Parts: sequence; structure tokens; C-alpha cells
Amino acid sequence: MTNQNIGTIVTVIGAVLDIKFHPDHLPNLLNAIEIDNNGQKLVVEVAQHIGDDVVRCIAMGSTDGLVRGMEAVDTGASIKVPVGKETLGRVFNL
Repeated sequence: MTNQNIGTIVTVIGAVLDIKFHPDHLPNLLNAIEIDNNGQKLVVEVAQHIGDDVVRCIAMGSTDGLVRGMEAVDTGASIKVPVGKETLGRVFNL
């Protein structure tokens, strides 16, 4: 099994989250972070390194139900959009 880079949510204000990671494993800017929100996968994107091993992220969905202390997993990659019938007729602004 591969080692996962796991952080902890420290602040949730609307669609903005601050997540603390180990000092040697801060995710890169624009990385996708996944959070298990009561069985629903929420993806957030790293927007800023704000110091003290904390990254500021923007949620791509509802943050209802998120609380401090929840785990957040760095995917090590940017947000991906599927190609095919799933996105046919859709418009994306990322």
C-alpha cells in the first residue's frame, strides 16, 4: 500500500478550508485534496500556503457537515475532469 499524505482540517469558513499537513509533506498549489464527508467524497483545491504547515483550500462542493479534526488526503495531482458522456453538454470554468 502506498503512503498517503494525510492532513487535518483546522478551519472551515464557507467554501474555504484550512488544512494542516506534516511540515515535510505540504501539498503543491492546485493539488486536489479529498475529504470523506459522511460517505460523500468532497474535493478541495489547494489555493495558498499560509504558513505554520497549513494550506488554504477552496471546496468544489458543499462543506455542510465538515468539522475540525477531519482527515483530508492529498491526491498528489490536480483536479481531473472525466471525458465522455459524463461531460457531454456541460461547461466547466476551472
